Amino acid sequence: MKLLSVAVPCYNSEPYMQKCIDSLLTGGEDVEIIIVDDGSKKDRTPQIADEYAAKYPGIVRVVHKENGGHGSAVNAGIAAATGLYFKVVDSDDWVKEDAYLKVLDTLRELAGGDRVLDMLICNYVYEKEGERRKKVIHYRHTLPADEMFTWDDCHHFHKGHYILMHSVIFRTKLLRTCGLKLPEHTFYVDNIYVFEPLPYVKNMYYMDVNLYRYYIGRDDQSVNEDVMISRIDQQLKVNKIMIDYLVDKKQEILKNKRRYQYMRNYLEIITTVSSVLLIRSGTEENLEKKRELWDYLKEKDRRLFAWMRSGLMGGTMNLPGRGGRQISVRAYKICQKIFKFN
Repeated sequence: MKLLSVAVPCYNSEPYMQKCIDSLLTGGEDVEIIIVDDGSKKDRTPQIADEYAAKYPGIVRVVHKENGGHGSAVNAGIAAATGLYFKVVDSDDWVKEDAYLKVLDTLRELAGGDRVLDMLICNYVYEKEGERRKKVIHYRHTLPADEMFTWDDCHHFHKGHYILMHSVIFRTKLLRTCGLKLPEHTFYVDNIYVFEPLPYVKNMYYMDVNLYRYYIGRDDQSVNEDVMISRIDQQLKVNKIMIDYLVDKKQEILKNKRRYQYMRNYLEIITTVSSVLLIRSGTEENLEKKRELWDYLKEKDRRLFAWMRSGLMGGTMNLPGRGGRQISVRAYKICQKIFKFN
């Protein structure tokens, strides 16, 4: 069995996928790299993937599939994984070698311990095009470092500071046990990926190392604001799936109040992003979609709706009239600058 499986979803990724894969190859034989070719037809992505598999047969595997979107590619990676642990690295991102080797050393040590590790967390770095200073997202004041811990040991997460796909390595069996199945042909499913497994996570470990390099800069990138507005129905789909999950599993999640608070606060951020994108679009159709989203939340859980509506984020997103919408956008721009949402 491999120590770590890394899925690399690829869709017409020829210009940048080699940098990603080369960074992962430094992990050696303990790692399997699963290149998931998600129906690429416009460039040499399938051929490049096969060339890597032929050159590194003990490390690289390729899954060729019909196009199903990022979530479908992640699903295929999980299904194919043979490693004890599992990580997703997008094809335009990469990992830093020194941090990567430290992570693998730690996983080896923890794999033979008395307590089962469910989720390992590391820092990630925004590699934003044109910016000399790179923003590092770390968890030094939130999570205990270099030790196994549980939800009860976590400190308060600040607004906009959450555990994202870039941060995490899950135990592979946990992802299968929780029945994670990301929607196909849908962007922004990475939010579901770091949400639905959490009720199954008991033991965590945080390493204060800058492992993941998250590239931002392509005009067609899914986190570009104009692109997000054009795909707002997919954002809303993810938002509602998260609402359903938190409400339907509320009693189970509430067995640990700190975990519930974390998941509730994360949902608040996602709902804020959905709301402000609908506001920024400026169309009556999308303003109606914002009302529908909040009505959906109210119908699912009135208490959750009231809590979110009365909070700073929810209250700001629901101020009446054009003036209220302008305040909402200004608040979002502040968050965007601090947290680099897109």
